[in-house]
Amino acid sequence: MPIRKASGSKKLILDYLLANLGKVVSSRDIQKASGGAAEWARRLRELRNEEGYQILSHKDRRGLKPGQYLLITGKRAPAFKRNISKELRARVLERNGFTCQSCGSAAGDPDPLGGSRTVRLTVGHILDKSKGGDDSMQNLRAICSACNEGLQNASLAKPDRIWLLTQVRRATIEEQKVLLDWLLIKFNLAVSPKPPA
Repeated sequence: MPIRKASGSKKLILDYLLANLGKVVSSRDIQKASGGAAEWARRLRELRNEEGYQILSHKDRRGLKPGQYLLITGKRAPAFKRNISKELRARVLERNGFTCQSCGSAAGDPDPLGGSRTVRLTVGHILDKSKGGDDSMQNLRAICSACNEGLQNASLAKPDRIWLLTQVRRATIEEQKVLLDWLLIKFNLAVSPKPPA
């Protein structure tokens, strides 16, 4: 079976939404219509943000539940262009330590929603382009696909220094050593041996 390109799954989603114009559809229905594409939510956002289709979600209209969508018209509104180069994406991911800035998962960790998949990171906007945000480094962050698609439905607050140190102090010595090893690798540092007593 040939691999379907992203534009193919995007077209399948658009065809499905146009066939159901004015009707509330579920995320499950959209994923099924996409041919089972793993990144169906990204294709949906591209249709909305980059191609200007007026696809509403629970964030846009009261009465829609999370996971429900509504294409209100086939007429396209002015859309936004993505200007995130591969280089900028790489710089954002590196700056954020290849860690989701919403839930803290790292690339390659087991998927928090279960299954055999691992965490995949993407670059998302802090202030959405529809609300005036831009594609600058300051407005971009690393985010896992689950958080980016709103599947987690919860965003943990970033820990402050005192909370973080409290948690580290409460951890076992073995867990603290794991953390230390990770920090040494992350910051490319070496431990100096202690001088003899």
